[in-house]
Amino acid sequence: MSPLLSVRGLTKDFTLVHPFLFRRKVTLRAVDDVSFDIAAGETFGLVGESGCGKTTLGRTIVRLYRPSSGRVLFRTGEDLADIAALSAARLKPVRRQMQIIYQDPQSSLNPRMTVGDLVQEPLAVHRIGTRGERRDRAVALLEAVGLDAGHLRRYPHEFSGGQRQRVAIARALVLQPRLVVADEPVSALDVSIQAQVLNLLEDLQKRFSLTYLFIAHNLAVVKHISSRIGVMYLGRMVELAATDDLFSRPLHPYTEALMSAIPVPDPDTRIERIILQGDVPDPILPPAGCGFHPRCRYAQPLCARSVPPLADAGGGHLAACHYAGQLSLSPVDPSHKEAS
Repeated sequence: MSPLLSVRGLTKDFTLVHPFLFRRKVTLRAVDDVSFDIAAGETFGLVGESGCGKTTLGRTIVRLYRPSSGRVLFRTGEDLADIAALSAARLKPVRRQMQIIYQDPQSSLNPRMTVGDLVQEPLAVHRIGTRGERRDRAVALLEAVGLDAGHLRRYPHEFSGGQRQRVAIARALVLQPRLVVADEPVSALDVSIQAQVLNLLEDLQKRFSLTYLFIAHNLAVVKHISSRIGVMYLGRMVELAATDDLFSRPLHPYTEALMSAIPVPDPDTRIERIILQGDVPDPILPPAGCGFHPRCRYAQPLCARSVPPLADAGGGHLAACHYAGQLSLSPVDPSHKEAS
């Protein structure tokens, strides 16, 4: 079956004025040559630490940012539309089929609009239905996310954080999209509310046949909801695999370090915690070769010279590492690595 979404060589650059380099204009590459597919009905998880480019990638896919290069192929019926190349007029009908849920519902909902107006606004923008039909659909979506018609006249500040996120979910689904980009939709919520929203997203996926690109930095959350996971570091995809395969045998040193940081609810279990040395490199001046090599405890001289491709290490498990699958190697002594 052809995938619902195909991302090919996607790159997004931002031009900035550097405050220290004599205020020269510099290029920040937030997304660097990323490629992957998402099948219809799938939940594809995207993880990485803050600043790795995962949110920029999600927003570029739905064309909130225009790509610098690459293709975003989205299946609309029998046709494939290249989101990156569409004009504004041709993009508008495609937007009905791909929506986004933002991380912070407080800032993504207009405080001057009632919940009823917020949920009905996408229908008005696309001129769908009469006023009564829009209200009926808004009520149906509110009920689907656990609210009711009595909330239509309330304003966002009258709701809790979890309720506001339910409103944001209803607004994203009111146009009946096929693809939903969920940009850290539970990270701003309490842990108990996170579970409720995650269960709600899974129920809605089954009910409305949705496909998710689920962006998060919490590996436990992504493991719970995703069928496949992509790991990003410094704008690049460094590993991609089925969820169970990724957690049972991480092939990239960065993924291995992320796995070691997952809390284990058992006081008798001891896990070796891998502490990454140094900070994330400046994306304006990235290191040569593999972007992770300055912090990698397995780094070899080749890692500083050559960028590893995202290659299949077997069974559809992709990793961008020259030594993928060899994490059993003894860690390199830092002084020896510097000498190399």
